[in-house]
Amino acid sequence: MERVHLVTLGCAKNLVDSELMLGALAQAGFELTLDPTAADVLVVNTCAFIEAAKKESIDAILEAAALKREAPGRRLVVSGCLAQRYGAELADELPEVDIFVGTGNFLDLPDLLRGTARDERRATGYVGAAHLLPNAELPRIRVADGASAYLKVSEGCDHKCSFCIIPKIRGKHQSRPLEDVVAEAERLVAGGVRELNLIAQDLTAYGRDLRPVESLARLLERLNDIEGLRWIRLLYCYPSSLNDELLEAVADLPKVVKYIDMPLQHADDEVLRAMKRERGVAALNRLLDRVRHAIPSVALRSSFIVGFPGETESAFRHLEDFIRHQQFDRVGVFTYSREENTVAGAMANQVPNAVKRERRRRLLELQATIAQARNRMWVGREVEVLVEGELGGRAGRWRGRTASQAPEIDGMVILRGEALPGEFVRVRIEQARTYDLVGTIQGPAA
Repeated sequence: MERVHLVTLGCAKNLVDSELMLGALAQAGFELTLDPTAADVLVVNTCAFIEAAKKESIDAILEAAALKREAPGRRLVVSGCLAQRYGAELADELPEVDIFVGTGNFLDLPDLLRGTARDERRATGYVGAAHLLPNAELPRIRVADGASAYLKVSEGCDHKCSFCIIPKIRGKHQSRPLEDVVAEAERLVAGGVRELNLIAQDLTAYGRDLRPVESLARLLERLNDIEGLRWIRLLYCYPSSLNDELLEAVADLPKVVKYIDMPLQHADDEVLRAMKRERGVAALNRLLDRVRHAIPSVALRSSFIVGFPGETESAFRHLEDFIRHQQFDRVGVFTYSREENTVAGAMANQVPNAVKRERRRRLLELQATIAQARNRMWVGREVEVLVEGELGGRAGRWRGRTASQAPEIDGMVILRGEALPGEFVRVRIEQARTYDLVGTIQGPAA
């Protein structure tokens, strides 16, 4: 029985792919190990969204290749977006890699491993746009065995944002059948999951391609009925599809947390047009007003790109003013990455890297001030918190999250008191830090 060690890079959607890959390997008789030095097969599931992600992926591959050289017969697999985007080139440049599998054929890995056991052939993954749509029958081994899980409801994207390579890697949008999503959710909850984080390249497009047509709102209604499930969270909502039906569902369904992650990318009309985004600044302001009116207690997260080609100092100040005005609870800031085979990559007026970094610093400083002020509003309140585990290096301290904090991308609550991972507890907030909160456990949540 060969032992496999897998490293996942990139987003939560890639993590789900890794969990499906692990499920396929285990079902085929491979043993999984957390120790790379004990593995017969090393798998690196890569990201290729931006330049920094590509560099991280290449570094991880080279690190795995060094481990491969230490053990005769050990094999190296590269999977995911980097393999899908650059499979043929990587096969020439990285001869130490035994197998490449892309985003559309990664479940073939068990068969490919058997086929290359005697170096009979060196398989290269499909290069071009492709994805593999999950289904509830596929075995899935969760990497983090906690109370929170990601649920991928669709794959691909139909938008044509000028900076984004994802449609050319993952292909067109495709929704999973509603009953299939519900079936996987029920299985996850039966296995101890209490929080489901819904993910997709374009979450709000869910269901429009199905026949009969479904919607994210109707999916939320079905998920809300699952006994034992406590929180349902929406991640990656595209602004043009955030309609009244969905806002009503978020506002009215008790298990849907009042949290919306909606990447807006910029707040200058000329930059938004160059990005090929579907709404201008006035429309974004109206949308945010509508969201807050429909869900008064909503926590809003967004992400923005600085240094897009042609972004002037004036355009950047429009973005600063927008963030200062909107007072988002959470903000992610990324420097523009020039990607080949994208419209923006061929644009003139590329912004110097030093300017990009400086603008990112300024925006993060602005948001830090806003985030801390918003966190102070929690001091003295009692809130429900999901306990995630012990706080590393702090005896007797735990870490958890409120409903307004998404896993991995937002802050946490540092907890004093007795708790167990996976519990929902009542916590009195006593201190506000820039991104984190500190509180004392009062008892189990109702």
